[in-house]
Amino acid sequence: MQGYIDLHVHSNCSDGTFAPEELVAHALKKQLRAFALTDHDSIEGISRAEAAAEGTSLTVIPGIELSTEYQGKDIHILGLGIDPENKAFLDYLRRFQEARDLRNEKMIRRLQEYGVDITPEKMLEQFPDCIWTRSHFALYLQTHGYVKEMWDAFPKYIGNNAPCYVPREGITPRQAVQLVLEGKGHPVLAHPILYRLNPSRLEALVADLTSAGLQGIEAIYSQNRYTDESAMKQLAKRHGLAVTGGSDFHGANKKDIDLGSGKGNLKIPYELWENLASR
Repeated sequence: MQGYIDLHVHSNCSDGTFAPEELVAHALKKQLRAFALTDHDSIEGISRAEAAAEGTSLTVIPGIELSTEYQGKDIHILGLGIDPENKAFLDYLRRFQEARDLRNEKMIRRLQEYGVDITPEKMLEQFPDCIWTRSHFALYLQTHGYVKEMWDAFPKYIGNNAPCYVPREGITPRQAVQLVLEGKGHPVLAHPILYRLNPSRLEALVADLTSAGLQGIEAIYSQNRYTDESAMKQLAKRHGLAVTGGSDFHGANKKDIDLGSGKGNLKIPYELWENLASR
């Protein structure tokens, strides 16, 4: 049995707008065979999605998207097929979320100093039961009239070179790869094209991560252009890595990207997950 899948999906447990249960319903409507729930630095939605998919034709692959830092760039590592009960993995997530909470507190204080009417209580009221990311802050700024579009919040307030930005106490991509392996998952370099690394730097990053245990590259992706997909497939081939694909679905936070089909023509065959899972 074949079918199509999506190996990069976000719920409202991080910065998506669909609840885990709504993702399952939407995936069934789109006739997907499987999807990976890969919330940012969070596994809170996995059990809910799995429960909603029980007894259906859909498989929920437990996953995560880990945020890391490499030479001044934010690099994301997907962990696919992780064991959400793994103690070492859970201990890391708790420490990471504590550091994220501290960063969010600092960012709120900087936004206040810049004249924004924001408090932790107001954020909690608007975004309950979520792991807050900068996208949540951007949406807060939009809904309260500080920017016209949420993405305008990044250059004006919270982007890497903006006045209210607070750097993350992050881990390296190598550490993230090793953490996913410890959590019994398959580490994959997410959307490499988005990092805007020149070819030699990207090649060096992939070589380094492969030596740490990287197993795949997300070569099929919603925002690929022109020859991006073929270039990333060749990169994977040179390093003996599996090819994966994902829409990076966020619901209304990325209105032009749909689950499973991306911007309309994304097709990710189930065999890609089988190839990765066999490693």
